[in-house]
Amino acid sequence: MKILCFTSRVPWPLEKGDKLRIYHQLKELSAKHEIILCAVNDDQLHDDAFSELKKFCKEVHVVQHSKLNLFFNLIRGYFSGIPLQVAYFTSPKAKKKFDEVIRSEKPDRIYCQLIRTAEYVKGHENIPAVIDYMDIFSKGVERRIDKVASWKRPLFRMEWKRLLKYESEVFSRFKGHTIISEQDRELLPVAEKQKVHVVPNGVDTDFFSPQPHEKDFELLFNGNMNYPPNIESALYITHKILPLVKRVKPKTKLLISGANPSAEILALRSENVEVTGWVEDVRESFARSRILVAPMQSSIGLQNKILEAMAMKIPCITTTLSNNAVKAIPDKQILVADTPEQFATFIHLLLDHPEKAERLAENGYQLVHEKFNWKKTCDALEKIIVSA
Repeated sequence: MKILCFTSRVPWPLEKGDKLRIYHQLKELSAKHEIILCAVNDDQLHDDAFSELKKFCKEVHVVQHSKLNLFFNLIRGYFSGIPLQVAYFTSPKAKKKFDEVIRSEKPDRIYCQLIRTAEYVKGHENIPAVIDYMDIFSKGVERRIDKVASWKRPLFRMEWKRLLKYESEVFSRFKGHTIISEQDRELLPVAEKQKVHVVPNGVDTDFFSPQPHEKDFELLFNGNMNYPPNIESALYITHKILPLVKRVKPKTKLLISGANPSAEILALRSENVEVTGWVEDVRESFARSRILVAPMQSSIGLQNKILEAMAMKIPCITTTLSNNAVKAIPDKQILVADTPEQFATFIHLLLDHPEKAERLAENGYQLVHEKFNWKKTCDALEKIIVSA
């Protein structure tokens, strides 16, 4: 079967969650199907992107958007009424190019990652299409309304309302629907939630595996450090959790690891806090750290950082919100905290009792191997696409 996939970013390098998800999905699907990738790009294209993606994609088509293109996309979106983040990734230039690819390639199925690409299926209703909502953008924006500057709130409220409407409206355009977690499915603003299949992320357990390394840091937080929920979490650890931990263990060190650190994140550097920026091999950050701390406050979806840490036998502490997607067993496979005091207590517990940390890490490791396997999750995805 020939499957054409629309993405709002070129899925290489894998420094963001949406890129990681679609990269592994297409890689697994290519074992049985012919893959054609159509992507828009708003950044400098990585030198290795085409060579890496053509290992499993028959064709890779990229439409590059300049800053001027993106500005006009947003202007058109504002007046059209569609969500701005859908408008941002949608342009007449890309639509024309992708329409030509569809007419030329005549795919059997279309697979859209995120509602950001849903406009590109218009005019191709004869081809069965599947959408991966991945996670619920409307809920993510809603959770941020009260956290942004007051002058931004009217814009965020407008975007939230548009997203609610759009997430509901695009449902009927697609024959198949997937999402990353049961928690996100329940938040989807559609009546027919039972038609939405949960397809979680996996972990490349051949790549992410336990590695011996000197433990330079007690605590780790990693991710794309220009993503607002990650910025929020890193600030929370540094300003609210770490001071409580240091009252008892003043030498405790935190590693903040990940691409594109914002100015707020860079300003956190101190004797006890190291900010790395982009690292060539993220496994080193895990291996150097004793505990992953993920106090996600407003994020949506499934946190890859938790799955990757578990695969490397690093014990994890996270919030109820974040664990609702992972569904790890509290106190057995993960520790769940929702206040700075709870986080600090659990950190002290794991640092003072290495045997408990080791047991938690082992149980998390087993969970990942049993439940979060890319081949298993992509087999489920393939059935949804084929039967659409």
